[in-house]
Amino acid sequence: MKNSKKAVVVGGGYIGLEVAESYAKKGIDVTIVDFAPRILNTYLDQELTDILTNEGNRYNLKVRGGEKVLSFKGENGQVTAVVTDKAEYEADTVIISVGVRPDASWLKGELETTERGFVITNEYLETSAKDVYAGGDSTLLPYAPTGGKIPIALATLARRQGIVAALNAMGQKVKMPEVNGTSALSFFDYNFVSTGLSQNSISLYEGNIASKYIEEKLYPDFMRKENNLIHMKIYYDVDTHRILGAQLMSKRDISSGIAALSIAISSKWTLEQLAFADIFFQPEFDRPWHYINVLAMAALDFKLGGADKLLF
Repeated sequence: MKNSKKAVVVGGGYIGLEVAESYAKKGIDVTIVDFAPRILNTYLDQELTDILTNEGNRYNLKVRGGEKVLSFKGENGQVTAVVTDKAEYEADTVIISVGVRPDASWLKGELETTERGFVITNEYLETSAKDVYAGGDSTLLPYAPTGGKIPIALATLARRQGIVAALNAMGQKVKMPEVNGTSALSFFDYNFVSTGLSQNSISLYEGNIASKYIEEKLYPDFMRKENNLIHMKIYYDVDTHRILGAQLMSKRDISSGIAALSIAISSKWTLEQLAFADIFFQPEFDRPWHYINVLAMAALDFKLGGADKLLF
């Protein structure tokens, strides 16, 4: 890194962002190139990724979405440029961070798999072979927002699968609980978290779905004025108001909020339940109405004769 002046990171997911940020903080000119239209396309919606892209620009980190890498140029064994279907980017350092695809093909004929090659397990994580259990990226997980099964490549979930599989292997019947794919990361001054459905995954849901995006204050103005904003988005069923997904972003720590929203999704809570959920208040911690209460109220568009003032 110490000799690098221009770096190109291919891939705008979590790992790509972490690497790009590290290089940018060293004063290196960085460009992220991604085939997807936006960074973090599978985690965050455009309202939030636009803010992060602008944040990167402040540190000379540029994002080029919707571009396919075609080739690399080099001289004397040293890379000099990355060529895409739309442009060419000078580079003395290239980092490939496009993710990996799990390969369970070696189990073909031994264990039952899906057409896409994922190992099929029952609710106790047992495979088609008796007393053989499986977990991790090559399996599908029960997904709370939809009630179906999908692949989610997160270490936190693989660990849970490992514990569930081990308990069942030892004779203790434990079902793998439904999950929401909850995750978190920081990017320069921003912290962002997500859980459940997003714009990229709403097609998985069989029902009428809507969303609400708002920006609100985290604390009363007399407590804090600097970095006092939180960006929030929530997904819910139009007919039942059941909560299906959420995203939060702020320059302060808002990780506890997404933990609560993940539990709300798994518990099949509605917007009404979240709007009036009992969350404590002390000025040094939050506002009289917690920001996740406010998010649910905004989605419900409460207009109860001055009730909008309850939100502040």
